[in-house]
Amino acid sequence: MTTTTFLTSTVRRALLGAAVAGCVVPMVLSTASAQTATTKFNAAPVKLVVPYAAGGATDIVARAVSEKMATLWGKPVVVENKPGAGTTLAASQIARMPGDGSTLYMTTSAHTISGSIYKKLDFNPVTDFTPVTMIVKVPLVLVVRPSMNVHSLEGFLQYAKANPDKLSFASPGNGTAQHLTGEMFNTKAKVRMTHVPYRGDAPAITDLMGGSIDAMFATLTAVLPHIAAGKLTAIALANDKRVEKVPEIPTFAEAGMNNFEAATWFGILAPASMPAALRDSISQDIRAVVAQPDMRKKLIDLGGEVVNSDPAGFQQFMQAETAKWADIIRTSGAAVN
Repeated sequence: MTTTTFLTSTVRRALLGAAVAGCVVPMVLSTASAQTATTKFNAAPVKLVVPYAAGGATDIVARAVSEKMATLWGKPVVVENKPGAGTTLAASQIARMPGDGSTLYMTTSAHTISGSIYKKLDFNPVTDFTPVTMIVKVPLVLVVRPSMNVHSLEGFLQYAKANPDKLSFASPGNGTAQHLTGEMFNTKAKVRMTHVPYRGDAPAITDLMGGSIDAMFATLTAVLPHIAAGKLTAIALANDKRVEKVPEIPTFAEAGMNNFEAATWFGILAPASMPAALRDSISQDIRAVVAQPDMRKKLIDLGGEVVNSDPAGFQQFMQAETAKWADIIRTSGAAVN
């Protein structure tokens, strides 16, 4: 072998080794980073905070998800109920938590309303959180007291216009999606229903069934059994399509009112400090369990439309919701005292 041949061979081997090392090192660093994040995440139990009292729809979904996540992760996933101040009490605390995966936050449409309805918040609903996954969307449904003897949107509008300032609609509180949807309806339909806020769904629905309130834009989950029992009359769904659980209820568009959609949704957020790699890993795990047939059935039975979005899809949806509710609040003049 000549000296030139030996040097050429040596150079080639050196270049090949450098090229391989160049490919391997980033992979090793990436793997090490993922392992570090996973180890850090696995070091502690997970707390899933719900900004509502136990027993409601958000709590039901949270507990169903937490049971499956505990099995998948091999450690406790504990639901912690922290109601108060229209979800802002819990959100304020979550915003300050470390983004190590030990604390997750299951919230609803209230999160995209709070920035516009509350004059002062000690957190930013957008920048202080990172979206993990939107699990399910549950449309609002217009229900009325059976004694009204109205069974269609056209009939309800006729009744409302024939009785100006006499109709009332309930909601589970000022600034909720149910309240703002009622205000949106007043504006769009050019009717005047008086808003009556309650402390939660249960008392509002009780008074509605008793006849002291005329109507409500209710989360479908909350009124499904009462519709089935004939204690409430369902008029129309504020959704782009009918839902699987109650296919007989038409959408507002089908009933004659276009572009009238409103829903609550159940999604998981994390503190903004959570690394993207960890967020994506947790998102994939949660979406995997939500995709299981028994979980999908449970969500559909609640009147939901399973969404199961990735972080980017959830982020886009929340941006659109935030803009929509801000416009409704501005137009209606709705406020929280």
